[in-house]
Formats: sequence, C-alpha cells, structure tokens
Amino acid sequence: MERSIVRNIFINFAGAIAPTFVSLVTVPAYIHLMGVERYGVINLVWALIGYFSVLDLGTSLATENQISKARAANDDSIERIFWSAWFMNLGTGIVGGLLIYLGTFIYITHGVKIEPEFQHEVMASLPWIAVAVPIANVSWVFAGAINGVERFASFNINQTIGTALFQLLPLAAIFCFSPSLAVVIPAAVLARLIAGVMLGAAAFRAIGIRRVRMPQWRVMAELFRYGRWMLLFSGANMIAATLDRVLVGALLGARFVTYYATPQNLITRLNLLPVAMVRTLFPRLSAVSRADADALAHRALAFLNGAFTPCVIVALFALKPFLMLWLGPTVAAAAPVASVLVLGVWLSGQSGILGILIQAQTSPAAIAGVSWIELPVFAGALWCGIHWFGIMGAAAVVVLKSFFDYAVLLVFSRLHVWSIVRNMLVHLMFLLVALALTETISALPVSILAAVALAAANLGLSLHGSSELRGVVYKVWARVTLSMG
Repeated sequence: MERSIVRNIFINFAGAIAPTFVSLVTVPAYIHLMGVERYGVINLVWALIGYFSVLDLGTSLATENQISKARAANDDSIERIFWSAWFMNLGTGIVGGLLIYLGTFIYITHGVKIEPEFQHEVMASLPWIAVAVPIANVSWVFAGAINGVERFASFNINQTIGTALFQLLPLAAIFCFSPSLAVVIPAAVLARLIAGVMLGAAAFRAIGIRRVRMPQWRVMAELFRYGRWMLLFSGANMIAATLDRVLVGALLGARFVTYYATPQNLITRLNLLPVAMVRTLFPRLSAVSRADADALAHRALAFLNGAFTPCVIVALFALKPFLMLWLGPTVAAAAPVASVLVLGVWLSGQSGILGILIQAQTSPAAIAGVSWIELPVFAGALWCGIHWFGIMGAAAVVVLKSFFDYAVLLVFSRLHVWSIVRNMLVHLMFLLVALALTETISALPVSILAAVALAAANLGLSLHGSSELRGVVYKVWARVTLSMG
C-alpha cells in the first residue's frame, strides 16, 4: 500500500482511540447513576434512531464517492455536489424526524418491556428524539465531504470532540438535574447539534465553501442513482446491526439489553483498525481503476488479518478480567456472550473492506437484494435464539450472520477467492483455539502466557506472508530505536 494510505490509516486509527477511552470511562458512571434498566432503555432509543438513518438514502456515501472522483479529476463540481447532498439530507431528515416521533410512541408503548415510569420519561423527550434525525443526516454529509477530500485529521479531531460532548454533556445534566431520560436525551441531542455545527465548519474549510448554493436537480439525481444502491446495500445492515438488542428488549426486557449491549459495545471498539482502513480506503478505491482497486483490496485484507488477529486473541483472554474490573461481577457474567461476539467483529472488519470495494467499483444492486432477503431470516433466527437460549442465542446468531455476510461479499467482490479464504481460515483457527483456551484456563498467569504465545505465533505467521505488515513493523521499530538512541 502507498505510504499516504498507511499514514491515513494510522490517522484514522489514532482518531478512534480517544473516543473509545471516553466511552470506557463514562459507561460505568451512566450505569451507576441511571440504573441498569434506564441505561437499557436509552440504548433502545439510540437503536431506534439508527433505524431511521436509512432515510439518508445513501447520500453521504454517494457524496464521498462523487467528491473523491471530482477531486481526482480536478474539476469544479465539488461545491455543487456538497450543497445538493446537504439539502437532500436535510429534507429526508425532517421527514425522518416526523416518522420517528410516531414510531417511538408506538415502540415504547407496545414494542418493549419497560416500566411505565420510563415510558413517560421517553414520551417527554419525543420532540428531541425527532430533532436528532435531521441533525444526524446533515452531519453525515459533512463527514462524507471531509473524507472525500481525505482530510482525515480534521474529521478525527471533530469526531473526538463530538464523542466527548455526547458522553459528558448528558452526565453533567444528570449531576445538575436528574437521571431522568427526559433530561439525558435532550442533553445528548444538544451535544450532537454542537458537534454537527463544528463538523460543518470543518467541512466548509476542507472543500473551500464560500457561499450557499441552491441544490441542482441533475446533481441530486446522480447522487440518488448511486445512493439508492448504497441505501439498499447498507440499509439492511443498519437495521441488522441493532436488531439483536431490540429483540432482546422485546423478549427479555430492558434490563437484559444492558447485560447484552454493554459488553457488545465494548467489543465493537475492537474494530478501530478495520474502521480506520475502511474510512481511508473508500475514497481511494472510488478514484482508481478496477485492477488497482482489486490489488489494493487484496493487500488491505492481508494487512488487516495480520495486524488485527493478534489484538483479537489478546482481547479474548482479557475480556472477562476487564469486564470484572470495569463493571463488576453482574455485567461480567456476560463475558462468554462477548467472547462469541468477538468473532463477529473480527469477520465484520474483513467484510467492511469487501463491502467498500463493491460500493466503489461495482454496482451493489445484487448484494443489496441479498441483504434485504436475508433480513427477515435473520430476525426469525434471532427470535428463536433469544427465546430458547437468551442473550447467548442472540450472540450465536449474530456470528452466523457475519459468516454468511463475509461469504456473500467475497463472491460479489469478484476477487480471487481461494487465497483470501485460505488466509482467513488460518487466522480463524487461531481465534477458535484462543476461545477454547479462555473457557478452560482459570489461572491468570497461565492465561497471560497462552495469550502472548498465541498472539506471537499468529503475528509471526502474518509477518512471513505480508510485506505491508513487515514494512509497518520495521518503520515502527526504527522509530522506537531512534527515540531510545
């Protein structure tokens, strides 16, 4: 991979670390101050808002794709693309806000098991929940514009500040007023608004916006033609990403959402490197030829497996002790569930690279159809898994879906399948061994030794097969020895 790509991956990776630490610090405070059930309810509210993100219509990714191409071609259409996308998402966001107002009312009263007191608190926050949708929609356009011109440092600075506001402002409201959802939700939406304004200012600077332009129907039509497949491609995945916790809430109650979603949110933070790579590679894959894109995707998958798998191995061994220290024995009892979900996170990282290759270089229409056909099957499997096996059943179904998604994306990406699958299976065997050992080893010193040995063996194997990974390790080692000298 080019030096600029590797540099941007590290910028995006570093930018994701600070928000992760903010979340790790604040989550125990939220659970302590709000209680297990209230915290479960607010997780469900954010999941519901996430469903209405499909009204983005794929415009934010279309904006990033079109701006990256305009930048590569050195033409003057960037401002037209930006304003057309902004007005589109503002309009769909307002429609989404009206829909979620009604949808939240129906869901909270009939779709989830929560106490009447918490129902009343959510009802009092309905206008704020509705406002959150257009704020999110226009913020995604800002993010797409910044990433389209590869100003990743600016994006990550704003993302870090935005995450800190989103986590800390509601906590301040709890301390100053009360832990009521009628206080916490408005504070969180206000934090999103401030972060959105800051992101907008960064987008204006990044692409040189000087004045407001009216949207152009031709540009909006082009964005929609590309974005409609992005909508279908990513819309089903957006729904599927939170459907497990929604069904856990519906079948088991809001309390179990906390036991399931809190460890899930923690292990999702492991995907910092895959997310950094996806964010970096998408504009580049959009701007290069298909042959170059295929070669870049191959190298990226090998690099990701080599760098990410050792981290996941260590995380599997550290998960239960960390949950015990972080949230106490009650939530730590869900450590086996989180360990299973780790496999899904690992697979999703690879699927993300395959997905952006499809989005950038081919029509994702066919894979979009598969995603929507799969969704009701996934929902039925989740219902059965939760009904029969509780939250462990939900985790198992999520991982099975991750395997299926990986296989489908690999086929539709039109890459040379065998070399990629062979590499994936070798790393998967390491993870399955680590998962088995975490369940059988109880002594901490032995566990640490096993984690180090497995991670070292996996990294050594990866260094042997990936020149990109060897280059990165060499550069890091050179800088360390230089600083020590």
